[in-house]
Amino acid sequence: MRRAVVLGGSFAGLLAARVLHDFAEEVTILEPDHERAPTTRSGAPHRDQLHALLAMGHEQLERLFPALIDEMVEAGAHLGSGEQIQFYTDGRLKPPVPGIRMIGATRTFLEDHIRRRVLGLPRITVLPHRSTGMRVHAGRVDTVSYVTAEGHRDALPADFTVDAMGRSSRLGRWLEKEGWPAPRVERMQIDLGYATARFHRGHELPDTVVAHSTPGPASNYLPSVCEPGALTAVENDRWNVVLAGYTGYRPTGSPSAFLTRMRRCVAPIQQVADLCAMDGEPTTFHVRDSRRRHYQDVPRLPGGLAVLGDALVSVNPIYGQGLTLGALQAAALDRYLRSGTSPHHPATGYFRRANTVVNAAWQLSTTADLAQPHVTGPYPLGYPVVRWAADRVAEASITDAEVNRTFMDVLHMRRHPRALTHPRILLRTARTLAARTT
Repeated sequence: MRRAVVLGGSFAGLLAARVLHDFAEEVTILEPDHERAPTTRSGAPHRDQLHALLAMGHEQLERLFPALIDEMVEAGAHLGSGEQIQFYTDGRLKPPVPGIRMIGATRTFLEDHIRRRVLGLPRITVLPHRSTGMRVHAGRVDTVSYVTAEGHRDALPADFTVDAMGRSSRLGRWLEKEGWPAPRVERMQIDLGYATARFHRGHELPDTVVAHSTPGPASNYLPSVCEPGALTAVENDRWNVVLAGYTGYRPTGSPSAFLTRMRRCVAPIQQVADLCAMDGEPTTFHVRDSRRRHYQDVPRLPGGLAVLGDALVSVNPIYGQGLTLGALQAAALDRYLRSGTSPHHPATGYFRRANTVVNAAWQLSTTADLAQPHVTGPYPLGYPVVRWAADRVAEASITDAEVNRTFMDVLHMRRHPRALTHPRILLRTARTLAARTT
């Protein structure tokens, strides 16, 4: 293909551009925030919140950008594995899982390193303009329109276009304007609030890179009973700490209230509250719903069009899947383009591949979300049985290393959620729980 156009230059858009560089003579990213400082960028208002890159996300980044992780560690990020990564359920520390790695870095740091790699490629350019629409001609998207900061309107011819505009993507409206059906949008109301604060890091917790606390079956998944939160060692000798809660229990931007909640959390987060000075004030963010757009079910799609990142699916951020989902969708796009299909054809093969990982993430997050008393559905078929089994596996994973290895592989998107219902894992779970009662 001659030119590929990517709408959005955040994490998913950058990965899409890196993939397209292998197939297009020219890749153009349209990103209105490109020339702005990170603190003034409006396209990703949650950029300052703590972000996680799961184990599968690491694997995909290293495939696209060899030695990127080493480069970030050399620049001040922290790479953790084994006991340096601590997951707590209902306040109890779970067994470490060998082979899982997580990097401690802010999202801005991570994106800056990826952006430098992407823009260092010879055929990728960024235009600091806002995309405003597209034209479908002869059954495919062949033109993308945009407006500059000065209000000048223009258009780019395109052989292949990727929507990476995030949750607020306008692609559905553009399709309808061109006479094509828009995808069905599925939502689950979660009413989640979270807040992130940064702390000066000294010599405390020298063997901790990531600590994560989540409510579980023993607390009936209530955040007010088991304080949900996480901390990560990041660049510039800082800790990033995030706290979360639903409905009326959402955290605020008050430093004193934030510290009070930290002191009700697990031991590593308590220690940071007691020993470290807060750097600035907490920043808050509110997510009303998880959201996915079912492009794989649209009966008629124009050719030369794909969708990545939050524009395709945005799950509850408390599970940390967002960045890794974007990386897996980029991998699906790479496999689709390598299949030899013409870029001018409808990208049904891509959407089918991407839907595999989207379904897995959606199933995992919504099953957990439905455990919250304020989340009222829709409930999938057989949910009570699924919920009961998930609770028992979660209980067993607190003490059984083998069950926890499978549990964490699913959480880190290395395995499909169906692995948790494999007969071997269910039998192991039953034996572990039975041994506790004898």
